[in-house]
Amino acid sequence: MPSFDVVSDFDSHEASNAVDQANREVNTRFDFKGTGSKYELEEPAIRLTSQSEFQLDQMMDILRQKLSKRGIDIACMEEQDVELSGQEARKTVILRRGIDTDLARKMVKMVKGSKIKVQAAIQGDKLRISGKKRDDLQATIRMLKEADVDLPLQYENFRD
Repeated sequence: MPSFDVVSDFDSHEASNAVDQANREVNTRFDFKGTGSKYELEEPAIRLTSQSEFQLDQMMDILRQKLSKRGIDIACMEEQDVELSGQEARKTVILRRGIDTDLARKMVKMVKGSKIKVQAAIQGDKLRISGKKRDDLQATIRMLKEADVDLPLQYENFRD
């Protein structure tokens, strides 16, 4: 029976490279000289540190640019609130990986509600879709691409 997996993932090595590139750019930019601005990658989060909230916003723009150039969908980023303490401002950005169970249940309901003759099963942090016809599976992929899901989805392990 043909099947495929729906996952939400990114290449952590590319994320590390993007953070390194962003650090290099912040260290060489004139408007960040002497501010102590930096990025720290602590899997699965990136911590931004600077002197002001305005500089953190600029650093977020740099980070988004570097991640997208490295092929990482920026929709997997979950930004936390800014923490201000004395002369320092910090922000944490969580890089989400995997489909949580609430979202997986919602996607299973969407698949069942679409009346396409496929079965959806939650397997850990991914969703397995199986059906008798390849066309039904491709229609399911189209339906999931058009759905409003706040995570970037990849479709892999397509088997006939």
